[in-house]
Amino acid sequence: MDIDIDTLNAELRDRPAEEIIRWAVSLGQPAMSSTSFSQNAAVMLKLITDVDPSMPIVWADSGYNVPDTYRVAEKLIKLLKPNLKVYIPEMTAERRNALMGGIPHPDDNPELHREFTRQVKLEPFNRAFEEIKPKIWLTGIRKEETAFRQSLDVLSWDGRGILKVAPIFYWTEDDVQAYMAAHQLPSCKHYFDPTKVAENRECGLHTSA
Repeated sequence: MDIDIDTLNAELRDRPAEEIIRWAVSLGQPAMSSTSFSQNAAVMLKLITDVDPSMPIVWADSGYNVPDTYRVAEKLIKLLKPNLKVYIPEMTAERRNALMGGIPHPDDNPELHREFTRQVKLEPFNRAFEEIKPKIWLTGIRKEETAFRQSLDVLSWDGRGILKVAPIFYWTEDDVQAYMAAHQLPSCKHYFDPTKVAENRECGLHTSA
């Protein structure tokens, strides 16, 4: 895809999220989005389904979500009717727990945690990329979330050569909460990502090729 990413970032930076999504769709390239059904994941789900309800939305369900997350996910699936594509790890959580002794901590055993992350998130996502073959990936990452994301922008190139589009990249937490309240969207009170451990860590999905 031949685009001037710096010029486009300058143009898109102050556009509403809906306009950024419409711009991405207007490129006419295969596109997908993704969700984790974490707190406030409903924002991107609603934005995407409002603009292009047919767009595939990938959920890599690690098998480690807490009950509240699964219950809210079902509510959002019924409410927004996304074109959801669910990908799960090749090994069950119970089997992996037995072999790894539970969820490995990145500080205690970095190598084992990297393998854990590969199994429960990266491998399922790579399968999704191989099957859907997107040229564009719409993602809900925001600048203020992690140190790594400070170096990105609305548009960035993924290590796979996929154009990542982040429509809410410059939204603040207050912006997110205001959108959730305005559209009365459900959010899980409890969410746990076993690949991140801490909220300000990267899980590897946005840093891997």
